[in-house]
Amino acid sequence: MMRLQKFLALSGVASRRNSEKLIADGHVAVNGKVITEMGVQVDESADVVTVDGKVCKIQEEKHYLAYNKPMGEVTTVTDPEGRPTVIDKFRDYPVRLYPVGRLDYDSEGLLLLTNDGDLMNNLLHPSREVSKEYLVKVSNRVTDEEIRRLRAGVRLDDDRMTFPADVHLVRYETFASVLLVTIHEGRNRQVRLGTRSSPSSASALRRLSCTTCRAASGAA
Repeated sequence: MMRLQKFLALSGVASRRNSEKLIADGHVAVNGKVITEMGVQVDESADVVTVDGKVCKIQEEKHYLAYNKPMGEVTTVTDPEGRPTVIDKFRDYPVRLYPVGRLDYDSEGLLLLTNDGDLMNNLLHPSREVSKEYLVKVSNRVTDEEIRRLRAGVRLDDDRMTFPADVHLVRYETFASVLLVTIHEGRNRQVRLGTRSSPSSASALRRLSCTTCRAASGAA
């Protein structure tokens, strides 16, 4: 239970002082009854509060966490196989969080956790073409032709082609190459499967950024 003017303020209608004026002027109703006196208590989970006929609801505070996911966690809230999930460390967090998108069990790097459903839907919708940047270590010495094929898009298990990707060679290592790969869609295991058909397959993958979020970069 809380005072009506506090409820209105938390709903984003007006400041607490201006909410009191709205009440006094007869603009506010609780369960259909116009309220003009101060001090009325409302149950935010049961009572229907309206201002000039428009229903008001408390706006839940939005939380956004940039999580540096390690290898060995699944990108789900729960896992039927009992494997560790990206949410396990946040079971005691004040609000319920959900992972935005996915990052493979054997991959690491940036993962956004939030309770903002609208943002989640916007980021995951294919029309948004959200950029995701990965540091990928592939076995063997990658060739210019392999890089050109990755840039052009690859055919996945469902026989569909991926969109073109930005692929750049970062460095050569002993028996390996490190690539910087930027994609604009989120097919399941897209980056790993994209290198599977070539002699240089991905052996380590780290997501560095997603839209405006960026993780601390390091060796893949």
